[in-house]
Amino acid sequence: MIPFFVQIKCQLGKSYQVASALADAEIASEIYSTAGEFDLLAKFYVDRETDIGHFVNEKVQVIQGIQDTRTIITFKAFQA
Repeated sequence: MIPFFVQIKCQLGKSYQVASALADAEIASEIYSTAGEFDLLAKFYVDRETDIGHFVNEKVQVIQGIQDTRTIITFKAFQA
């Protein structure tokens, strides 16, 4: 499985609605509210064969209330 993160900017007043829709879709492993330019940070895992761009386009960006996204692809997890 490949992990990646998506920062999500929501339409005004829609952050909790978007977070609930993501949770209901059961596609994110973790969802956090954040401060700053983006409202939410979600962590996803996909199979190695899955195209991350298509996944974000077809599963995430279609959720009502999402205004913008930024995908962060990670390389290696370090132990603290």
